[in-house]
Amino acid sequence: MALVVLDASVIIAFRDPADALHARAVTAFRAHVSDAFVLPASVYAEALIGPMRHGPQEVASLEQFIADFAMQIIPLTPDIARHAASLRARTPSLRLPDAFVLATGDSLGVGSVLTGDAAWLKFSPRAVLI
Repeated sequence: MALVVLDASVIIAFRDPADALHARAVTAFRAHVSDAFVLPASVYAEALIGPMRHGPQEVASLEQFIADFAMQIIPLTPDIARHAASLRARTPSLRLPDAFVLATGDSLGVGSVLTGDAAWLKFSPRAVLI
């Protein structure tokens, strides 16, 4: 069982059938069904924004989704923060929230960081476009 880091774009797309990336997110989840999904705390926060706008039932739905897939939320540690800052400093076009996700993947030594953002492919060999 491999660890797979998820970007918020993947979670949001999977949960929204109207999202342009929905079918690709579903395919990605199926391809990694035997793997363990991890969420950086920053991704968890980003995924919560929409549900928070829509009320407690939507928040509960996201929480249930995370539980159903046994996703582990990874806290932001000083080491991850330093690595994210280093990535951001070397790559001005990489946004800090994205650097946190990639730094989490590096810190955990995962094989894949799933994202819906093709730009990530130039930032990390771990980035996999859904």
